[in-house]
Amino acid sequence: MSTKPRALEASIKQKRDPRGRFVELANKRVNATIVQIRLVGNLSNKKNYEYTVEEARKIIKALQREVDDLKTRFKGEENDGESNFNVL
Repeated sequence: MSTKPRALEASIKQKRDPRGRFVELANKRVNATIVQIRLVGNLSNKKNYEYTVEEARKIIKALQREVDDLKTRFKGEENDGESNFNVL
């Protein structure tokens, strides 16, 4: 008989299981990304920040490009590589 608690055994098995790893990481990463996107959205508050229309457009374009690349990757297609964002 194993000396590990059942919950620990299940957790270890899930981490080795590709489906379990996907579900666990997808939940964590998507929720963390949503939080970060909302924080970027907070930058639109003109009472607290000053920005140009062009800077806002660059932010939206950069985020949309990443979402488009994400869609491409989930379709099993190649993407064009990584890109970094810089407002200036």
